Amino acid sequence: MARARVRGIYATALTARLLDDGHEVVDASPPIRRRFEAEFGTEPPDVRIETSADRQGVGASGDPDALDAVRGLLTGAGRDALAWPDPTPPGTVLDGEVTETLGGGAVVDLRADDGRPGDGGGARGAPAAAAEGYLPYGGVDARVETGDPVRVQVRESAAPWTDRRPELAGRLRVGGDLVALEPGSGTRVDVRDDEAARELAGMLDLLDLDPPAGWRAVWRPPAVDADTEALTTGLDAAVEAAEGLRAATGADGEGGADDGLGVLDERGRLRDAPLAAPNAGVWVWFGRESRGGLDDARRTATATMPGHHRVKAGSSDASAGVDLAEALCAPAADAEFPFAVVADAFGPREGDALRIDHGKPDGRLITLGEATVTGVDADGTVTVEREMSGGGTYDGLGVDREAGDVAETSLKEGRWWYPTTYRGRDGAVRGTYVNVCTPVEVFPDAARYVDLHVDVMKHPDGTVERVDDDELAESVAAGHTPEPLAEKARSVASALENAL
Repeated sequence: MARARVRGIYATALTARLLDDGHEVVDASPPIRRRFEAEFGTEPPDVRIETSADRQGVGASGDPDALDAVRGLLTGAGRDALAWPDPTPPGTVLDGEVTETLGGGAVVDLRADDGRPGDGGGARGAPAAAAEGYLPYGGVDARVETGDPVRVQVRESAAPWTDRRPELAGRLRVGGDLVALEPGSGTRVDVRDDEAARELAGMLDLLDLDPPAGWRAVWRPPAVDADTEALTTGLDAAVEAAEGLRAATGADGEGGADDGLGVLDERGRLRDAPLAAPNAGVWVWFGRESRGGLDDARRTATATMPGHHRVKAGSSDASAGVDLAEALCAPAADAEFPFAVVADAFGPREGDALRIDHGKPDGRLITLGEATVTGVDADGTVTVEREMSGGGTYDGLGVDREAGDVAETSLKEGRWWYPTTYRGRDGAVRGTYVNVCTPVEVFPDAARYVDLHVDVMKHPDGTVERVDDDELAESVAAGHTPEPLAEKARSVASALENAL
């Protein structure tokens, strides 16, 4: 059994799945406490689960064994839930080198375990270090310049399908949601309630516990409602983490060169030293089918409209609209997802620009550019067009791409494929390329899916060709595409071959 803390738009659904699976949820938010008849403790969590910044999935980090215990629960939401190990979960200490200085911080090239700059690659289960991180100037005591070696700690990780960098700090910090330890003296209390702050400030004396030399306790807001046993457990865990960090990195917490930034040898270079990875991490992307599975789990605890998580994943405005709709009336569980209503309220609309976000099973996201919306149908079909530039050939079709050609793409919500037809200036069809993918989701600003490698195309002479089955097989072998998802892709491709 794992203790988990859950936050974000998937919190209710994941809380239901965690409790059903025998796990414990701690530090629950007020809405979660209202929706479940369960005891929610205040003990430090083994695993923290939070919605990604773009609302497309979740990141989970914590004790490796506890993370293993809940990983299957996250990926089991649907066939199109895909997971990738996080090479930089919060708390990880890495060596790196400043490669660029920006207005508010520095870009740091992070090093792989052997001291070489990481390339962001690595097979599932054994990823290399993330290629880059972002170090805000406020997170470091010394000035940094391009070329400086640094030792940094990850404060906030970043999903592999986004263009964000992990956020770093040059000062060490350990601990959890109740209490943390950082280099310094005295006690710091991050609580606005003055009376509660005074009580927590004297808690170390009451508990007869002392942080390691050179470290100070930082009490966090959840500590206000925690009992003495939970506070003791949290502080013990923080002390253990601080000792582990000291052993792994040589950090003495005394505010000297060894407390984070600038662990150098006599030649002014980074010393070879073990890096600390107190947490394991995983990122899970939810596709449309998975969001539907999470809707079902949420519905066991509270009123949930069809497409609840699908709409919330689209935009913050749409998320607020869902909350209002569910507060006003209880939606029927068997109702259809109201795509036309959602698109009319939040987009996309005819004339809008729409990105095509082309995900890959290995976690990458490739944007295929923007297209103009030329039609939005009530059945969830959105048609977009792009005018092509000249030069080269159309991928797989072997047809020259000429200036003035038009690519017309039909994106239907929930369909496991979408076609793009290329036409010349005279309207003649130059070929059709059908991409097999996870169920398409058409959000206000982008259509999203994960490409499943295998594709079907129709040449100008009417010949139908299926391609890239070998790439799908390689993806399965690499652990990027689960076999049930691959089998669905093959089935869809076979159906398309027959239909075309």
